[in-house]
Amino acid sequence: MKTVLGIAGTLLIIGLAWFGMYRGWRNRQSRQADLAPLPAVPEGKASGIEGVYVATTTAGDWMDRIAVHELGVRSTADLAVSEAGLIFHRQGAADVFIPVDHLTGVRTDRGIAGKVTAEASGLVVVTWTHDGRELDTGFRPRRKADTAPLTASISTLIGAEQ
Repeated sequence: MKTVLGIAGTLLIIGLAWFGMYRGWRNRQSRQADLAPLPAVPEGKASGIEGVYVATTTAGDWMDRIAVHELGVRSTADLAVSEAGLIFHRQGAADVFIPVDHLTGVRTDRGIAGKVTAEASGLVVVTWTHDGRELDTGFRPRRKADTAPLTASISTLIGAEQ
């Protein structure tokens, strides 16, 4: 009898924790519902650097994940850098396009909501503006050697735009 009560209590606690997380995510989405839809992704599939799209957060607040428009959904992705901007081709979530005129900065960092790396430059973080908000989007290249060239190409793109 004690075993059954223990199992039932554990399942109840797990269920309540899951419900709390679900409700928190839904509340975050409703608070961010005023964020305008993202720009349409240009046609074609350019090849890019393989890695993981980690999340988009409010710039300067690495824990304030953006929940609307699937920007907070972590997924395997390819990041293509083109003259039009950045295109995150994501698996299991909608692609994200950041036009070149919205880009304001790029840096490497240790962490962003959902991912913290051991090395100080494990993530490429792109700062951009959308609908009057400044946002940070984190991307973790699959190969460490891709980090510096990717950061350099985005920096060049931002410099060429200005």
